[in-house]
Amino acid sequence: MTRDEILMAAAQVFNQKGYHAASMQDIADSVHLQKASLYHHVSSKQEILLELLNRALELLIERLHTVIEQPVLPDKKLRYAIRTYLETLVEFHDLSAVLILEHRSLPSELHETHIPRRDRFESIWRNLIFEGKEAGLFNCTDPALTSRAVLGVLNWTITWYRHDGPLTATEIADQFADLFLNGLLARDGIDGNQNCQSLPEH
Repeated sequence: MTRDEILMAAAQVFNQKGYHAASMQDIADSVHLQKASLYHHVSSKQEILLELLNRALELLIERLHTVIEQPVLPDKKLRYAIRTYLETLVEFHDLSAVLILEHRSLPSELHETHIPRRDRFESIWRNLIFEGKEAGLFNCTDPALTSRAVLGVLNWTITWYRHDGPLTATEIADQFADLFLNGLLARDGIDGNQNCQSLPEH
């Protein structure tokens, strides 16, 4: 049994039961270890949560950097970033759910070690929106607020997305990108129904 296997099992337990309801015994049971043996690998539930949060952010930051380094215009970068982000959330569902739903469960004394990574992650989106604004492609007065809106929509997907649903994560991401880049108002030459497929009920 490796530390990585324990951490991924813990992510599943936290996702299924919630961080506060989950116990170290639950994690030990999920990997078929005695509770005492579990403590040879991890020291506490708080340590597990912190490492899961940091791992999730590092994964997302790494994947998003491959997007923002592409030599394309900011609108295409944003579209690619939305697609990459949502595909990653779905691929690593348990880890992503812990990041999005349980980050406030981190004890205050551990926040200082986590916040720099979260700031780096959020700055990627903020800077991308600002880049589009400066290029005259995006009509927004507050890139920070806009980036929070984008993340809010994408993050909430984790609560209702189903792998067996009518749309893939990529298809949903593309619809969200259309919404943010084109808006809801119909314009001349744009078919308002072209990308307006039905999303799964939640």
